[in-house]
Amino acid sequence: MNRIEDEEQMTEEQWQAILQNDVAYNDIFFYAVKTTGIFCRPSCKSKAPNRENACVFQNAEQALAAGFRPCKRCKPTGERLPDKEWVAVMTEYIDHNYMAPLTLETLAEVCHGSPYHLHRTFKKVTGITPVDYIQQKRIAKASEYLLTTEQAVAEIALRVGLPNTSYFITLYKKKTGYTPTQFRQLNKQKVTLASDFNLEGPNHGE
Repeated sequence: MNRIEDEEQMTEEQWQAILQNDVAYNDIFFYAVKTTGIFCRPSCKSKAPNRENACVFQNAEQALAAGFRPCKRCKPTGERLPDKEWVAVMTEYIDHNYMAPLTLETLAEVCHGSPYHLHRTFKKVTGITPVDYIQQKRIAKASEYLLTTEQAVAEIALRVGLPNTSYFITLYKKKTGYTPTQFRQLNKQKVTLASDFNLEGPNHGE
């Protein structure tokens, strides 16, 4: 995201307008959410952000120039955000927050849309559902931790946002064909074999 040169200091009046979805302030200012990269009209019905994550602009052009994308719900530029850009907002949020509790409803709140429309658009663009993407991200990170750390399976499950260890093990086996422990042992064996091969060398004995 570009440097936010046109960002203004938010006033209490502006913050109250955002909290109350006050239509009277539309086109007087716009607000953006730094954690999602989306900007809105004050009247937007999306869940209000944390105040420390919000910033305001005099017009939509300034928000666009600062690298923010227009909200899919309130359409602050009057135009519809292309589906691919909206999905990019979703995947970026998931990539940075996979360890947190994520549901279709919370994702819809953050990305400013309805759960149904978000689900349908995500699947149309990517070929998989948001839940599938979240699971893929978590399993990939879990595999990384299994290979690079000695942490217990339960601890890794917690780190990737799956605090129910038995569910994590079941999901991991469903996605990879192995339990987390089997995956770790199998790859340790591969590393050991490769290490032995390199120590002896293919031309050992010449």
